[in-house]
Amino acid sequence: MARAPFQAARRGATALLRAARLSLCLGLAALTALSSGAGAADAATPALLEIPAGPFIVGSDAAERELAYRLDERAYGHSVTREQRWYAGETDRATIVLPAFTITRTPITNRAYAAFVADTGHRAPDVDAATWAGYGLVHPFARSRRHAWRDGRPPPGREAHPVVLVSRDDALAYAGWLSRRTGQRWRLPSEEEWEKAARGSDGRIFPWGDVYDAERLNSHDHGPFDTLPVGTFSNGASPFGILDGAGQVFEWTATPAGRGKAIVKGGSWDDKGCGVCRPAARHGRPLILKHILIGFRLVRE
Repeated sequence: MARAPFQAARRGATALLRAARLSLCLGLAALTALSSGAGAADAATPALLEIPAGPFIVGSDAAERELAYRLDERAYGHSVTREQRWYAGETDRATIVLPAFTITRTPITNRAYAAFVADTGHRAPDVDAATWAGYGLVHPFARSRRHAWRDGRPPPGREAHPVVLVSRDDALAYAGWLSRRTGQRWRLPSEEEWEKAARGSDGRIFPWGDVYDAERLNSHDHGPFDTLPVGTFSNGASPFGILDGAGQVFEWTATPAGRGKAIVKGGSWDDKGCGVCRPAARHGRPLILKHILIGFRLVRE
């Protein structure tokens, strides 16, 4: 009979602890935003951009795909992407019409994701060695450790970096939490929404134009072979103002890519060339994958 008051008290204490952790997380985020010049909206509601309704050119044609293969060949010194037909599955270049939508200006950061983890107790971004080995990736497990969280907190100094080591379900859980927190609906963008936001309406090959420029993105061409704070390359913005639409990290979308997979877009800090960093490029990845190269951004309805 005495257990009920005890359990109620314990639940109350747990709720207070979570509230305190969330308050601390948001308070530190606000201080960091003020000191770094980043928008304070990142602490609770990510910075947003409106993408207008109307037509845009989606996909690629043979000439663009050939350009992508040549960029890769020049950077890597081999033809693996051509031989494996990396870009053969891209949508054929066409004009389609989308309604207006609102999307986060950058990928979701570790700082923003930390508020979600603190408030809900959701598992923090990490992966164990056995699971990592099962992915069959070229990156060694040791490389994932710099991105792994400890005690529910992001790695020090990486608060403004895009969150990685998150599955698609993790991204959906964050969107659900943000929806409840704000009273608005948040979701992953469709592949088409993501592509329009990242390249604009005129069918340009990269967010900034048709000529590849390694100084406008975080890729392995000139980058540190690691994530960087979001928005570092302001000169790589799309016509709508979207940042990190090429390089930095691949991003989950809502578009399926066969059973148990979803489309990811954008390329990453690991890529050279950078044929895969074009907004038209697309690849399917397992929904359960927690990769150091994959993050996400959201659409708000």
